[in-house]
Amino acid sequence: MENKSKAVLYMLLSCLSFSFMNVMIKVSGDIPMFQRIFFMNGASLIFAYIIARKNKRNLFGHKESRKYLFTRALFGYLALITNFYSISKLLLADSSILNKLSPFFVIIFAFIFLKEKLSKAQIPILLLVFLGALLVIKPQFNLDALPAFSGVLSAIFSGAAYTLLRFLGDKEDFSTILFYFSLVSMIGTLPIMIMKFKVPSYIQVIMLIAMGLFWVGGQSYMTLAYKFAPAGEISIYSYATIIFSTILGFIVLKEYPDILSFMGGVLIIAAGGMNFYYGKRQIKIQENK
Repeated sequence: MENKSKAVLYMLLSCLSFSFMNVMIKVSGDIPMFQRIFFMNGASLIFAYIIARKNKRNLFGHKESRKYLFTRALFGYLALITNFYSISKLLLADSSILNKLSPFFVIIFAFIFLKEKLSKAQIPILLLVFLGALLVIKPQFNLDALPAFSGVLSAIFSGAAYTLLRFLGDKEDFSTILFYFSLVSMIGTLPIMIMKFKVPSYIQVIMLIAMGLFWVGGQSYMTLAYKFAPAGEISIYSYATIIFSTILGFIVLKEYPDILSFMGGVLIIAAGGMNFYYGKRQIKIQENK
């Protein structure tokens, strides 16, 4: 199997793992949110530690990178909390669609903070995304809309985290970044988890373990995908999470997205495809110069 095919396969496996993790979040019952986040990140912390030690990486990164590692971890932690809340309250398909707004916030943040160019072609793409998000959210400006806005906040925080990840990409190893993120998330959730700790049942223990394994699997497969092919060539396949989540929501949870959510999802996936092909075109133009 050639590298591009391997990368696509690993990206699809990553999407499937994250989709199953989202199902576990929905069906894990009355376990407090911060308790679930704590144990899930405990699994990724162990995984990151093993990989970092195996590859002889510095767990805490270079001194000049630490403030960026912490900031990236903080945004990732906020994205995780808001995403958990969104998943627990919305249809699985809707929360997955809103989460996939994050690449477009990366475009905006990279333009503002990393001084990357925002082309004329990307402006209508962003407007298409905004319209798609409105169809999913169906804004009512009351408490019923709070989970949807939490999903958008999750995408914003994820976009900020991914922008910093792009900045740190050639400076720190993936295992160091994941270790920081997991450690900050565990420290941040520990006090609330202790105050609201609930002894899980045997079934819930299994679900917590599965949640952690799917989380680690999603992160691992995504890392392998980007190892075998450039991000610009395979990022489009990450939108498979929306498809997998919709199917699992239908089969496992008997959830049926309405027509507006379906249309919003189609618009966001279409915008992702347009942005993907625009990126490939720009790379070819640069190569031909």
